[in-house]
Amino acid sequence: MEYILYIILAIGGFFIGYWIRKQKALSQIDSAEAKADKIITEARKKEKEVLLESQDKALKIIEEAKQEEKRRRNEINKLQERLEKRETAFSQKLLELQDKQQKLYDKVSKVEEVKDKINKIKEEQVEKLQKIAEMNKEEACEVMFKNVEEDIKEDLMVRIKKLEREADETVESKARDLMINAMQRLVSGYTTEVTTTNVILPGDEMKGRIIGREGRNIKAIEQLTGVEILVDDTPNTITVSGFSPLRRHIAKKTLDYLIKDGRIHPTKIEEAIENAKKDLAVDIKKAGEEAVYEVGITSLDSKLVQILGRLKYRTSYGQNALKHSVEVAHLSALLAEELGMDASLAKKAGLLHDIGKAVDHEVQGTHPEIGRDIARKYNLPQEIIDPIETHHDDHPRGLLSIIVKVADAMSGARPGARHDTYERYMQRLEELEQVANSFDGVEKSYAIQAGREVRVFVTPEEIDDLASHKLARSVAKKIEDELKYPGEVKVNVIREMRVTEYAR
Repeated sequence: MEYILYIILAIGGFFIGYWIRKQKALSQIDSAEAKADKIITEARKKEKEVLLESQDKALKIIEEAKQEEKRRRNEINKLQERLEKRETAFSQKLLELQDKQQKLYDKVSKVEEVKDKINKIKEEQVEKLQKIAEMNKEEACEVMFKNVEEDIKEDLMVRIKKLEREADETVESKARDLMINAMQRLVSGYTTEVTTTNVILPGDEMKGRIIGREGRNIKAIEQLTGVEILVDDTPNTITVSGFSPLRRHIAKKTLDYLIKDGRIHPTKIEEAIENAKKDLAVDIKKAGEEAVYEVGITSLDSKLVQILGRLKYRTSYGQNALKHSVEVAHLSALLAEELGMDASLAKKAGLLHDIGKAVDHEVQGTHPEIGRDIARKYNLPQEIIDPIETHHDDHPRGLLSIIVKVADAMSGARPGARHDTYERYMQRLEELEQVANSFDGVEKSYAIQAGREVRVFVTPEEIDDLASHKLARSVAKKIEDELKYPGEVKVNVIREMRVTEYAR
């Protein structure tokens, strides 16, 4: 019985719990639905509020847009009114201008009518005069001019001659003053270039070493440098003779190297000559820089300065070309200052006026033409190119060219500056070398012994022994036909074959 009671109680408890749970669940559902209804109600309320706010904002925006449109319409109306007023004013002015133009046209027409009347009256008067004088206008003018000319001819001639004399005297006086002032402000000395250079020896025994066995050393030096070495009884001195200052300088430097080294033989001679050429290149560059510094010119190309330095070893009628160029630069600057021109430009033109002489032995053409090409190569201005090209012309281009030409003449015309015979002598030697170099196969040639001998070095691969004899006769024949010279000229063709190999 107890088990049955327990079972009944358990079943009863189950149903009671189930009913309590169900009631509780129903109460919770009712509570959730209530909350949901509340939320929905609040949401709808907020929705209405948002809609109201949106409607208010939309109305405000529409109102503002209407106000803005109204304001812009007002502005447009005002602009339109202004434009209409301006258009009216322009129309009024245009009408006034048209009226003025018409009035001017009317006045021009009246003036033309008056002019025509005056011309008719003038023609009538001229016809009347021609009838009375029985001659036309041209004949009357001619008669009048002849009469006036005869009356005052003598007075005119006297007056013209007086004016010409006064003008000539004034111009000559001013030109003389300019030149004298420039020459007085520039003081420079002259050293006439000679054709010999002395080399001091440490002792007379050195002469024998320089000559060498059977003269091989002195012959090698003469052949390689193109000069003549004179060994005489002068104590501790030998003389290097040659018309080219470049060759004399190289020969002197070579002898200085050999004397200092003490070893004198053909191989050492060639090495000394190469060293002398290197030193010469340095000396040429230094000479150009010193000349530029002395004149006070800047911004010149370094290669142009080096070409300028070569003028140190170039002479013109016995006058050193570099010193002459420096002097012309100073004189040009002084003359330009007197005439109120650019002194620095004149100085540069004067310094470079003979630049073509630095390479005229290597390039065909006259030195003004060569100088013009060099100036163009280094982009010099046309104001400088003109004096370089035309300083020897009868009609130089521009006032600066005239200044450089005058300065060039002043520098060369001073007493003792130049010697015509020396220049002719050098020109003759140069012509001898040019004739020899004009033949094919000639490597180099040197005129020595004051032009009495020409040594011609040929390329052994192109000229054989038989061709050397023919070449000597051809050179001698061409010298006879083309050149003028005293006495006779010996043509010495030298063909030397060298083969070098090294044992390693």
